[in-house]
Amino acid sequence: MTAQIIGNIPDVDIDRIHEILDYYWDQEWTDGLPVVPVTESSLAPFLAAVDRDPAEVIFTITHLNRHLTIKLAAINAALAGCKPEYFPVVVAAWEAIAKEPHPARGIWQSTTGTAPFLVVNGPIRHEIGLNSEGNIFGSGTRSNATIGRAIRLGCINVFGLHPHKLDQATQGNPSKYSSCIGEDEEQSPWPPLHTEYGFDASDSVVTAYVIRSVVHIEARHTMVPEQLALDYVDTIRRTGALIHEYTSALLVLTPEHAEVFASAGWSKDDLRDFIFDNAHRTRDELVAVGKDALSHKTRWRLASDHPDSMPDSASSTAEPDVVPSLSHRTSVQIMVAGANNAGVSAIVEVFTLNPPREFPYSYSRIGE
Repeated sequence: MTAQIIGNIPDVDIDRIHEILDYYWDQEWTDGLPVVPVTESSLAPFLAAVDRDPAEVIFTITHLNRHLTIKLAAINAALAGCKPEYFPVVVAAWEAIAKEPHPARGIWQSTTGTAPFLVVNGPIRHEIGLNSEGNIFGSGTRSNATIGRAIRLGCINVFGLHPHKLDQATQGNPSKYSSCIGEDEEQSPWPPLHTEYGFDASDSVVTAYVIRSVVHIEARHTMVPEQLALDYVDTIRRTGALIHEYTSALLVLTPEHAEVFASAGWSKDDLRDFIFDNAHRTRDELVAVGKDALSHKTRWRLASDHPDSMPDSASSTAEPDVVPSLSHRTSVQIMVAGANNAGVSAIVEVFTLNPPREFPYSYSRIGE
């Protein structure tokens, strides 16, 4: 951008634009950023992009007595700045979210500050220009930014999840603005994520997670797969992640890190098994932070001398002083995304219920 570019912008009534944007703000129809004004005529291409009844309900939060329809999803996609061709992805994302147990039970109202997190697989990535190759958790790509934002705006505008009101997040996390990434299937040495659910690689699929945070893993120092895997383990099993008895994680490996494992002959399952077998804490480590027992009422971790405490599951095993951080091998999901320019990956911390789910995600095929 240069100063001269302003002279090339078509003339508009800037005061009228500000008036409209302020109106949307006053109605609390935004996430704090400006939105794209929506009219019936601008909405029509969105509704035409899916073969669905605009009045069809695709997600409900029963205790709020509020329902998201196809048309409401389209309005918020348009507000977010989506192109109409993104809308089938938005619909599939809402359908995946509807299969998740957490959102319908109020997790997005919680003090924990969780957020929806979307992973897109299949040919649709290229059709809509979805970024999977660099700065994937950052800005710069319209489809990533606006698809994730369409979900958040739906949470605010349809379900009333405004901060300081029904959204009681203590701190929240940046994903509450927008979080949608593609898998870099072309640079992955392994089959893509959605094929693990039984889909063909040629299918386009959205996977939905409820997440707490994305943790950066700086590991440029080694080509030894066990050393790299233990770096992931150390982050997954951190005591701060242990709200409940167990945790879950999505590993987002850069191509460089994925190749470290693949060149050593490791499959996804080999990496998953290694992490599962090594992700544990000693009893003394949990005592030191006051998380060596569970609450009778919530099954959240707390100290064993707390009046509401009960022993955790590991206490009744043959090795009570070795406390697993993961309940199932499938508590670890693995995908590849990011620039192929450094040994930098991420652990996406997935919110985990009590009792924990074997598969901590939900998915929906795009276009169904």
